[in-house]
Amino acid sequence: MTDQGNAELNRLFASPPDLQLPPDIAGELVSIMRLHSLAPKELFYKWESYSMKMGSEETKLDLPTARAFKNDVQEMLERESREKAHLRSANKRSSVGSTPRNVTNGGDVFGMLDGLVPTTPHPQSRGSTKGSLKRKAAHETPGSSRSEQMTFRSSPPEITHSRESGDGQANGVKRIAFSDRQNTGQAVEVLNDDLSKPEPPLAPGAEPRVKLKANTDLKKFSYRPMAMKLSEASEVLDDRIDEFAALIQTHHDLPPSAFGSAASQSTNEVVAVGRITSDALDAKLNEASLMLETSRRTGAGLRVPLRLESIHSYQFFPGQIVALKGVNASGDYFSVSEILDIPLLPPAASTIKTLDTQNELLCGDADAMEDEPRPLNILIGAGPYTPDDDLNFDALNALCNQAADAYADTLVLTGPFLDIEHPLVASGDFDLPAGLNIDPDTATLPSIFRGLIGAPLRRLAEAVPSVTIVVIPSVRDAVSKHVSWPQEQLARKELGLPKQVKILTNPCTLSLNEIVFGVSSSDVLAELRQEEVIGSKPKTPNMLARLSRHLIEQRHFFPLFPPASRERAPKPAAEVGLPTGAMLDTSYLKLGEWLNVRPDILILPSVLPPFAKILESVVVINPGTLSKRKAPGTYAQLTVHAARLTTEERAEGKMVGHKLFERGRVDIIRI
Repeated sequence: MTDQGNAELNRLFASPPDLQLPPDIAGELVSIMRLHSLAPKELFYKWESYSMKMGSEETKLDLPTARAFKNDVQEMLERESREKAHLRSANKRSSVGSTPRNVTNGGDVFGMLDGLVPTTPHPQSRGSTKGSLKRKAAHETPGSSRSEQMTFRSSPPEITHSRESGDGQANGVKRIAFSDRQNTGQAVEVLNDDLSKPEPPLAPGAEPRVKLKANTDLKKFSYRPMAMKLSEASEVLDDRIDEFAALIQTHHDLPPSAFGSAASQSTNEVVAVGRITSDALDAKLNEASLMLETSRRTGAGLRVPLRLESIHSYQFFPGQIVALKGVNASGDYFSVSEILDIPLLPPAASTIKTLDTQNELLCGDADAMEDEPRPLNILIGAGPYTPDDDLNFDALNALCNQAADAYADTLVLTGPFLDIEHPLVASGDFDLPAGLNIDPDTATLPSIFRGLIGAPLRRLAEAVPSVTIVVIPSVRDAVSKHVSWPQEQLARKELGLPKQVKILTNPCTLSLNEIVFGVSSSDVLAELRQEEVIGSKPKTPNMLARLSRHLIEQRHFFPLFPPASRERAPKPAAEVGLPTGAMLDTSYLKLGEWLNVRPDILILPSVLPPFAKILESVVVINPGTLSKRKAPGTYAQLTVHAARLTTEERAEGKMVGHKLFERGRVDIIRI
């Protein structure tokens, strides 16, 4: 490999402070590139996909992991090759007018005998019934694989993988039983560690210390999915561009004459507002494929290529609304000279009277006899809640026990709960845990939810009657009848949840006392990571902070459009097809927009490494998944101290910002 190729590998794969890869690891990576004709960047994308699939922060690039990664790439490419060959052969067999001729002695011309007569061998496989089984497979359940139809067994085939070695390792990562987990309770990351953690009270309070209010119109989410009209979708996309144009004009104090269409040929410099898009539907965005899409009002909906020679710092993704200053002198492309800032929403604020009332609420009831407000204790968990090889939900039970032991004020849970991408749920062939008292012959998904997920929530509600439990679904939830995003709340009645559970939509904006939360269970960070294109010197070098900042600047829970391709996403463990993906309903994307303020706390569950960061006065939290595919995961503990008002603030009597970034501590903890 050339020195330039080695330098590219070191830049992509070497972890600071090391600037170079060890020779043995570099040799394995070079071997993968030569075997499969991959560029260094393609190899890096496959490594990121492999790391997400393994779902463990301990997936470090050492020699054993590099070899396991090499085997995984080999198997993935072989599987894709087999699928393509199978499709080609299926197309040949199903082609019109291809009546079989010249069949050998005793051949079954139309396959009517299905190889059942010994003297009638199948033309494709003499002396066997393989061809017959293939034809029968066409009438089987689509979710079942060929190996399932040829063997009868009680356990689903996805549990046993051919890649698993005798020591219980799969793809180089050893499966960890929940009871054997290590470093339980260890803090992976702490934000504002100068603030104290809450001490559990002697007994739970008689009344909740939090008052929950949904700042989202929940009824609007009960729309009919899969009924999208192109005219409505285009109007939603157009209106978003026009709304941002008005905001930018006011923020930068520009006259109407300063704006123009980027697609119109002119030697005058104009400000063009539009949506970032690519020149190809199925290709990843890059600098050469960048285009700006105008609205019908400002540019007749035309698209124009962008030239960024004079811009060195940029960070774009499909669907991003931008304001660009430049010239289209030739009519062929828009040459950008400046990227204008997008105005941010104001921070959340409350009156002094409201803050004083909330501080009194933190002191508890009269029987508690607390002089000082005790900090709020909020636990945040995100699905999946059980590993790929069982449905015991040990991690969820452990989190509920932790909430009960600490007398938590609030427990926030985001889906998926019964994950349709879980191998056992996808196959429908599994044994129910003992003690559920559910007849397997009449079991339904809601009844399984009541037994596996509702039971620990009910026990928590009995142990801590004052707790508030917030449940937010995911498009991957098998018990959700709403298949698109934005997504309505789960049906409370059939799930048997206690009164302490508040079921909200996905996404939603809610208030716990004065604190404004924004929550979405869709993994927008991972999708932005796949589709983003950045310049040589991005404004925000840290990837996790940059991805989160996109949502704050765009004022939306899912600003990416179109969403990332399902074909390029990491394949689910169930191996029953493509991953679920974002499932956007374009006509209702306005339900994902933020309200008139920035949230104090923004919860964005993702398969990316868990983190807690302060961005533009917003505390952004990725709690990680509570259970990974092969090992236990993490959750977040949010400690909110009472608001302290200065004498000057009280004298002015104006609205006061909540400043959660100063009085909120976040711990990312291993379950």
